[in-house]
Amino acid sequence: MLQGRVIQWEAEKTSLQRMLVRTCLASEGQAAELDLLLNELRKDLRKDSLDLVKWRTLQDQIDRQIALLDEPAVASSAALSTPVSSPISAAPPQPAAAAGDDNDLGNNQQRLRIARRVGQLLGQLLQQVTLEPGADAEARQLQQSLLKSEDWEELREGLNRVAELVIAAVTRGQRDFEAFLKRLDERLQSLRQHFQDQSSAQAGRLDASVELDREIQQELAQIGHQVQSSHELAGLKQSVTRHLQSIGGAVRRFREQESEREKNLSHQLEAMQEKLAAVEANSEKMQERIREERARALIDLLTQLPNREAWQERLAFEYNRWQRYRHPLTIAVLDIDLFKRVNDSYGHIAGDRVLQLVARELRDRLRNTDFIARFGGEEFVLLLPETPCAAAEGVLNEMRGHIAQLPFHFRGEPVTVTFSAGVAEFGDGDTEEAVFDRADRALYAAKDGGRNQVRLASARG
Repeated sequence: MLQGRVIQWEAEKTSLQRMLVRTCLASEGQAAELDLLLNELRKDLRKDSLDLVKWRTLQDQIDRQIALLDEPAVASSAALSTPVSSPISAAPPQPAAAAGDDNDLGNNQQRLRIARRVGQLLGQLLQQVTLEPGADAEARQLQQSLLKSEDWEELREGLNRVAELVIAAVTRGQRDFEAFLKRLDERLQSLRQHFQDQSSAQAGRLDASVELDREIQQELAQIGHQVQSSHELAGLKQSVTRHLQSIGGAVRRFREQESEREKNLSHQLEAMQEKLAAVEANSEKMQERIREERARALIDLLTQLPNREAWQERLAFEYNRWQRYRHPLTIAVLDIDLFKRVNDSYGHIAGDRVLQLVARELRDRLRNTDFIARFGGEEFVLLLPETPCAAAEGVLNEMRGHIAQLPFHFRGEPVTVTFSAGVAEFGDGDTEEAVFDRADRALYAAKDGGRNQVRLASARG
């Protein structure tokens, strides 16, 4: 159970860190000082331990910088906020701010986009992290506010509450972990007491046996002495009879004490069996929980594909298998072309939707023995066992043509989505890193060669 709680805590911590990093990236570009603070926060998130006191200080500083965004913008800011057109789609023209407005309209639109994005990330967070009932209800209400409200004051307060909820979730995880350790210590103490009682009972049994032996030896010695010194048969008979009765009484007392000890021991053993049965049941639940948490920890939240950690595990497994049998094994690295333009032109919701659809189509068109994972951003990685490089190229080109024909539509406009890929096959003397690097270089060659194509890496180098 301890390991299960640790895994759950790590999974929740990872989800919280991922949300904060995405929020920071989504919030960049508002002000130079704010960007520095967000960069400092991201550096903290990469550390193994979290300094909650420093986080609260950063939160206060970030709050002040956000408050400064509400001050009247200089006249040149409107020009800086004009969207840049892209080959995929030009962003719809924004109405100019009316003279005398307190806030620049372009900045307000950007803030609304940030709030909407944080609302989406908060929804994803709630699927992965368990909050207290009150905090969970507040988080869901806060999510709806971030997704729908047009009032910047309300949105700003909501963004502040997101940070507080993250801190509350971290603190709750620590409290739960401490409570679990306390319960575990109590159960171990109970079992320890049972063992001590059994040890005491065994010591009592040995002491009673020694005492019985002493009494019998003493009585027998007295009988022997009286036999030797007695001159009257009647008196000797009486003396022997008394000593035999004394010995019988000692044996009877020993048996009664032994029976009582055995009864107590039987009760203790029954209690221990119940405790051990409870521990076994908890162990089974813990193992199931570990499996569930492990599976969740290896799944990418957005695409539901295996994540980078799962990729490393599967790559190591297939590499070891390849070393044993030397059957063909190929790596492919895919990257969606011009993905940033989708985000810039249509927003992060559209970008997320592209990632989800592409991930689903790629996964559905692979064999059960193949493996696909989201490596990061808009990049995916594939393992193709029993597949030489030339055959893998054909598979990737078929996928590429299928993705290019998917009917993506944003704001009523058809948008073509393509990807580029690099493919490399394992050969003698190769390591996992060497083959991946060759596939990655082949991907960049495909990008440089005009995108929407598959390139094969050279055998070595």
